Amino acid sequence: MGVRKVQPQPTDVPRSGAPSGTTSHQLRALLAMVGVALLLNYVETMIIPGILTIQTFFSTTEGTVAWVTSAFLIVGSAVSPLFGKWGDSYGKKRMFLIALVFYTAGVGMGGFSPSIYFLIAARAVQGIGFAIVPLALAIIAETFPNERIAAAQGVVSATFAIGAAAGLIGGAYIIQDFGWQWAFHSAFILSLILFAAVAKFLPRGNPGTGLKVGYETVVLLMAGVSLVLLYLTEGPYEGWYSTYGLAALAAGILLTAGFFVAESRRSNPLIQLSLLRIRNVLVANGIGVISGVGLFMLFFAVTFYAEDPKPLGLGLDPISAGLAIGPAAVLMLIAGPLIGRLVTKAGPKPALVTGGAVAIVGFSLFVFNRATTTDVVIATSVSMVGAVAVIIPIVNMISISLPRETVATGLGLNTMLRNIGGAIGPVVATSIMATYTATAPVLHNGFLIPVSFPDSTAFDYVFYLGIVAMFLAILFSLASRNYVFRKQSQN
Repeated sequence: MGVRKVQPQPTDVPRSGAPSGTTSHQLRALLAMVGVALLLNYVETMIIPGILTIQTFFSTTEGTVAWVTSAFLIVGSAVSPLFGKWGDSYGKKRMFLIALVFYTAGVGMGGFSPSIYFLIAARAVQGIGFAIVPLALAIIAETFPNERIAAAQGVVSATFAIGAAAGLIGGAYIIQDFGWQWAFHSAFILSLILFAAVAKFLPRGNPGTGLKVGYETVVLLMAGVSLVLLYLTEGPYEGWYSTYGLAALAAGILLTAGFFVAESRRSNPLIQLSLLRIRNVLVANGIGVISGVGLFMLFFAVTFYAEDPKPLGLGLDPISAGLAIGPAAVLMLIAGPLIGRLVTKAGPKPALVTGGAVAIVGFSLFVFNRATTTDVVIATSVSMVGAVAVIIPIVNMISISLPRETVATGLGLNTMLRNIGGAIGPVVATSIMATYTATAPVLHNGFLIPVSFPDSTAFDYVFYLGIVAMFLAILFSLASRNYVFRKQSQN
């Protein structure tokens, strides 16, 4: 297989991939990763309709129940680079199965939680298993030849949307008819089935470099990222200027800075800092943060808008709101492989620019045309297709640009950065929606009482900021170095 590079630079030359052609072990690996993508997003979005039910069940506060989602996000973000490093060192399949064990254990514990704090701890254990995401993408990069990596990663990335749609709809039905515990019980059964299938059918893959991991600097990164995310997730409840919050933010920034200083002095760092300066890796990580902010603002605002009472929102129940994103999920499943082919044939830069432009159109539709459920379905579909067209190229850029022995670590770091952006997005949206409000009557215990909800100005500002975020992503993408692949003719 030969590589044709546009604007070649020594530090950005894509490494060689697996041999050309599709084999049975590649198909098995792809099916296993598709199963993981379905499970992960099915479980995580299934919990969303049950948050209020869980709060009522345990008679706890809004701030405490928010940790059901925050614990997973914080722990998952912190451990992703570490599990990526372990995957590079000790074998990706081995670490993938270990991460899946944590995920399955956390899901199993969650359904039997006797208290809200036990449930939060179970979600933290489940968060360790979130490392299956970068490991899955790294397994694809290791298994497929360069010209097929983008298409395979496109299938996996698009499958996330199907899992999310199934989780929102299925979760609403299960929680409504069987209770929130069965959201975890059903996911536990699916996790066991998936673990058995992956253990049996996933190819063993590369055994890894065998290099030991230095945990001193890893602890600095995990602690620093955890404290920054703690500030971001607790800010809406504890206050942005609380002593507790600002202390966590300052300590998180200092620890993260200390990680980079310490890494520069190690012979076997978590990831070589020089690799992070490769242009395409730098661009991919920057776009990861920016797109995470914009896309999670979108998801957060659309969820509120769909369920807020008329005339401030659409007044949909949780099941109808979940059904509204169904068409977007189907379109993403179709678009994912097509975008992967675009990356292969034209390079990541055209895909990034196209994806950012499509996402801007979707955000604009929300600003100017969201009066009906059909309008929201169309805008959501356009926005999410644009989103997957941004995610696939940045994942491919990291998979292709980094040396093979550091791909899982690089993808783990990128996952962490996208999660940080994903944590900032809802914070920004929440602040805007708490600033611009209007009241609407809500029936409570037989009486109509006025309740504050975000007004149209709040939603407009959120979607305008989404447009700005996607525009910045396009600007970043212009700094990338393009590359394409072609198969070498066989004699």
